[in-house]
Amino acid sequence: MVLAAAIFFAGALIMGLAPSYAVLMLGRFVAGVGVGYALMIAPVYTAEVAPTSARGLLTSFPEVFINTGVLLGYVSNYAFHGLPVHLSWRVMFLVGAVPPVFLALGVLAMPESPRWLVMQGRIGDARRVLSKTSDSPAEAEERLADIKKAIGIPEGVGDNNDDVVVVALKNKGTHGEGVWRDLLLRPTPPVRRILIACLGLQFFQQASGIDSVVLYSPRVFQKAGLQSDNNSLGATMAVGACKTLFILVATFFLDRVGRRPLLLTSAGGMVVSLVTLASALHAIDRQPAGQATPLAGVSIAAVLAFVASFSIGMGPIAWVYSSEIFPLRLRAQGCALGTAMNRITSGAITMSFISLYKAITFAGSFYVYAGIAAAGWVFMFFFLPETRGRSLEDTEKLFGGGGGQDSSREDEGDAPKKSTELTSSQQ
Repeated sequence: MVLAAAIFFAGALIMGLAPSYAVLMLGRFVAGVGVGYALMIAPVYTAEVAPTSARGLLTSFPEVFINTGVLLGYVSNYAFHGLPVHLSWRVMFLVGAVPPVFLALGVLAMPESPRWLVMQGRIGDARRVLSKTSDSPAEAEERLADIKKAIGIPEGVGDNNDDVVVVALKNKGTHGEGVWRDLLLRPTPPVRRILIACLGLQFFQQASGIDSVVLYSPRVFQKAGLQSDNNSLGATMAVGACKTLFILVATFFLDRVGRRPLLLTSAGGMVVSLVTLASALHAIDRQPAGQATPLAGVSIAAVLAFVASFSIGMGPIAWVYSSEIFPLRLRAQGCALGTAMNRITSGAITMSFISLYKAITFAGSFYVYAGIAAAGWVFMFFFLPETRGRSLEDTEKLFGGGGGQDSSREDEGDAPKKSTELTSSQQ
């Protein structure tokens, strides 16, 4: 996370001080690397630290603050658009160098993931972290026992030691070796189903067009009849505010209602709002210029409804769900694949949007996105089981796995060999 903050900082400086378009694109690329780091690490870290009772709430926080950042981006865009053109965009990028400084300082005070600590044999350190991040001492010990069982550490090892490393695992899966094979080349049926669930959810989150609406909302509003820059940018700020507000709503219902109801409600609302937006824009296309003012209001309301629907489910829960379902030894790489799917789909959707609406109109584009969102609803209904209230070590069972040490491996012959090295005090 510290490295990601450094990359963010460098990207913002390069963009803000860029002497040419090529250097500006280089800065975007550097900042994008930081985005990839943060999008993968933040949900995994939060899920592994959080207690089961609040995991949904806490794991959705990255999405909450991502959207807070997007909203602040809209605000800075609006605030600086009155500056001379050669300064306004530079200032907008340069202010992005401030938050990474606070991120890097804050991360230094955060504990390491207890699951990663156990995988390195640092059980005492893991116990101390769990005691601070669990609802009770009993839950801390239960979480530690589940983690040790998932990794394959014998019962009782490390139970009487809080100060030193007590176990050295000779485990080829501890440092990531063999993980890509178990994920992609020889996955067990449960792992294959988990991978499909993760990749499918991340694909539909972006393929339904959310980034096209967020990034190109000024163009959509201009098409709807808002011609002045002030009105268009003001409506765009309303989109950012609505998106952020409704994610806050989702965070408080994730651990009460569950993942599936929010996901299905979210996708259903997105379909309805996209169809409404597309129909309004289609009607605007058929009317003479200047006579579509009421439909402009319908278009704005549909965009706000779309981002609100996205924010109560698809937005935050895609990251929450992906970080919950993988077995421990496959979690980081599995979430990395999900993040890659998310970002590749986002890039394809945003880079193709202008060509798409020029080819089939704005209305046609949003009808296409509505169809994709409807397909996503069907996928989620049939492929995604509920994970609310389950421990991370237990969620694999929902996909047919055993949840134990070897459930992510093809056969018993792949089981890791363990070597227990006790300190002199234990001996």
